[in-house]
Amino acid sequence: MTRLMRWTALFLMMSGGAAYAQNLAGTWQGTLNAGKDLRLVFRIASGGAGLTAMMYSIDQGAGGLAASSVALQGRTLRITITGIDATFEGTVSQDDNSIAGTFTQGGRPLPLTLARATADTAWAIPEPPRPMAADARAVFEVATIKPSIPDRPGKLFTVRGRQVLTVNTTLTDLVVFAYDLHARQVTAGPSWMDTEKFDVTGQPEAQGIPAIPQLRAMIRQLLADRFTLTFHREPRELPVYALVVASGGPKLARNDSNPNGLPSLLFKGLGVLPAVNATLGDLAGVMQSAVLDRPVVDKTGLSGRYDFTLTWTPDESQFASMGVRVPPPAPDATAPGLFTAFQEQLGLRLEPTRAPVEVLVIDTVEKPSEN
Repeated sequence: MTRLMRWTALFLMMSGGAAYAQNLAGTWQGTLNAGKDLRLVFRIASGGAGLTAMMYSIDQGAGGLAASSVALQGRTLRITITGIDATFEGTVSQDDNSIAGTFTQGGRPLPLTLARATADTAWAIPEPPRPMAADARAVFEVATIKPSIPDRPGKLFTVRGRQVLTVNTTLTDLVVFAYDLHARQVTAGPSWMDTEKFDVTGQPEAQGIPAIPQLRAMIRQLLADRFTLTFHREPRELPVYALVVASGGPKLARNDSNPNGLPSLLFKGLGVLPAVNATLGDLAGVMQSAVLDRPVVDKTGLSGRYDFTLTWTPDESQFASMGVRVPPPAPDATAPGLFTAFQEQLGLRLEPTRAPVEVLVIDTVEKPSEN
């Protein structure tokens, strides 16, 4: 074969691969059986940078999740969505109308076959929930506060539809969330603030999904109305962690799909934190409220929202605020410690230092009024 023939063959192979990748562009959908049926939709596009994809879990009401990578090798397609620790890998059929493979999330593989959708067969993707108007009154129209079930582990802050829910939360937890603090920044309250736990269910007065600042404002109003909380602020120098960019730069997948949407940072276990649509302020807040023993101050200077998964082997000093006793690491544990994971996986560092921070000194507080 002459050099010209070899170059011509290589060009045809490359052109054929590009055309084949172009042929995968479109909408693909399939049903994942994960204890209940979940309809997944992948929208694949082809451009100058190769294939890109968005995934929608339409039965969970989730917005689109951008794939961090889409790779096609022969007829094997692999889509990675780092923010939820998920991959789909499958084989494209000879007629290019189905992809049989496996969807894996959090190490749990499940079979999934995707079919190419047409205008007639495509499932409708729900419109993303409308955000609460920026100028809306951030107050609860109605709210109930009940004692939590005794000895129930863990705690939860979430929004479901129009309901704002907290489960197994102490008054200190509510104050920490409402004012975006670490527990060390709340002082002088009665002992029951840290021991008695409550479940809160509230419906906002305004329509739409509240943003985090609006959620905090609603909880602040609840604290004043139902716990008669008053306090004053004092600056104090405390040990903190400064969240900064590591020398190699950040390693974060930007998410521009829903800039006004709520972030998702829900632990999949001790030391596994998938994040979707999250700011670095959100990350600092989760670290200081759930994991670390001191406040975390975001000093990265990075704006925007990101998808990532942080995986580490926790030690006994972490998760104390969640009432969790961290077991010794397993002999076969491969994940690094938290500080190494921040640098290797996110391109960020947690620097221990001291800094002046604001402290809330409790003046008066009462157990919640009857519902």
